[in-house]
Amino acid sequence: MYEQVLHEFVQNPAEYRGQWREKMFGNDAPLHIELGTGRGRFITTMAAMHPQINYIGIELFPEVIVRVYQKKQQLQVTNLALICMDAANILEVFEDQEVDRIYLNFSDPWPKTKQADKRLTARPFLDKYRQILKRDGEIHFKTDNRDLFDFSLEMMEAAGWQLKNVTYDLCNSDFEGNVMTEYEEKFSQRGVPICRLEATPPTEVER
Repeated sequence: MYEQVLHEFVQNPAEYRGQWREKMFGNDAPLHIELGTGRGRFITTMAAMHPQINYIGIELFPEVIVRVYQKKQQLQVTNLALICMDAANILEVFEDQEVDRIYLNFSDPWPKTKQADKRLTARPFLDKYRQILKRDGEIHFKTDNRDLFDFSLEMMEAAGWQLKNVTYDLCNSDFEGNVMTEYEEKFSQRGVPICRLEATPPTEVER
């Protein structure tokens, strides 16, 4: 299946670096990216709900991103581009201060201590996000893994990120407008609390 739709994904994403709005979408709308799309319910729903925003979904595994493509086709959204690549390479794909928002939904927790730098909220990744995000850009992060959430809070606070809308139980919070991933819906139905936060990059002085 992946081979059949390979041409539908962005083939050489580095060629769009600094020009995603103009070259890919033909507008100057805000640019939101999701690192790790999973099966794609979140980003395809967001793209359908917000046609005035440009979305890019990034997923490492070809067999997974095919499912995102299928949902994109079903919803007939035109403001969503898909890239099959490792999120560690985002500096090759996005220019400084090019991105308005980054979504991290239920990222791999990499539970072993020696794997900590692989977590998408580890300091090496936060430094990359700070580079590509606009000064008023945001990270929106959700997870059901409390250890990963606590780790993420610690990393962000130590790096000078400003936190807001922090909750350890999203379903019972006053946050409105949550769009669930497939994974989130399954675990929420089982009563597993979902943690969520929003973070903005350090100020220029802190940088």
